[in-house]
Amino acid sequence: MYLYHCLNNISDKGLNKFSTNYMAIDNDKDADVILVRSAKMHDMAFGERLIAVARAGAGVNNIPLDKLADKGVVVFNTPGANSNAVKEMVLCGMLLASRDIIGGNKWVDENKDNPNISKDMEKAKKQFTGTELEGKSLGVIGLGAIGVKVANAALDLGMNVYGYDPYLSVNAAWNLSKDVHHVTNADDIYANCDFITIHVPLMDSTKGMINRDAIEKMKKGVIILNIARDLLVDEQAVLDGIDSGKVRHYVSDFPNPTTAGHKGAILIPHLGASTEEAEDNCAEMAVKEVMDYTENGNILHSVNYPDCDLGICPTAGRIAIMHKNTKGVITQYTKVLGDANINVADMANKTKGDLAYALLDVDSKVTDDLVAKISAIPDVIRVRVIK
Repeated sequence: MYLYHCLNNISDKGLNKFSTNYMAIDNDKDADVILVRSAKMHDMAFGERLIAVARAGAGVNNIPLDKLADKGVVVFNTPGANSNAVKEMVLCGMLLASRDIIGGNKWVDENKDNPNISKDMEKAKKQFTGTELEGKSLGVIGLGAIGVKVANAALDLGMNVYGYDPYLSVNAAWNLSKDVHHVTNADDIYANCDFITIHVPLMDSTKGMINRDAIEKMKKGVIILNIARDLLVDEQAVLDGIDSGKVRHYVSDFPNPTTAGHKGAILIPHLGASTEEAEDNCAEMAVKEVMDYTENGNILHSVNYPDCDLGICPTAGRIAIMHKNTKGVITQYTKVLGDANINVADMANKTKGDLAYALLDVDSKVTDDLVAKISAIPDVIRVRVIK
């Protein structure tokens, strides 16, 4: 029996995918698995049973990845599960920025008691005149699951689309329309696009990538959209761009005291992935990842350990070994198995930075004594008997 704890409300559509071998508990310290959305975990103390954390969403800034990796806890996320919801929010943001829908709606609210509202609106609507998306150029920075959907959808709206991603995956390339202009330098997007939307993970290399230098290279009247991560954009530089007339609008899903209420800034209260469908999809993917890991040892979509898959174990036993990616560790634990006269029928060893993860299918049952000997090897972090 595996015990799981939810730090946030997780969709029942996902939780119902758990088999009868899983049970929800109220105390996270006794859980084998924690499911989370936005709860802050950096100051949490984790129980010894914990083997996996699943984030029902893509971003993992709220999770102490290194701390959990050092304890041999795999952290999963659910990339792509909320991509359609975010794509639709980007399209909504472009429409809100190009057509003054918010201003028009505010005018209606202000004139709700005006008996002549139907007549007066014909004069008032001139101040809310906007522009169309068709024929405009959109630059998409980051062509992952969300960026590809945004790019393809914009083409269907009659836009010219430029895409930039130096790390474009094979899967993304297959899904990306051939009509997207793939550029190899973000400067080409800055120089040519009326709209720019960013969809990259937040890392040291991407923090503040939309900055004063980037804005200086952009077209006058550019509309910048950030439905990804707040720190990807130097927001003061964008607001200064609005004040100078260089930037027409800044659409962000992350309101804060710097941007809220500033003229030209359209702020959405972090609703990018807030749809019933996205929450269901994220929960279902998270549960699927967790079950495959707990029952088979397979890792898919981990953010702190390498992905590794040996399918369902066909032999008498399977063992998972988490260790430092250092020379000689594999030799040491295979020697332990050999000394115990245990044959390795199949094996996969994958690395990710300083960490490594191995799955070994063996022809004999794995004993507690064997686990103790492998666990005693320097640089071995954790050993799990899967079968």
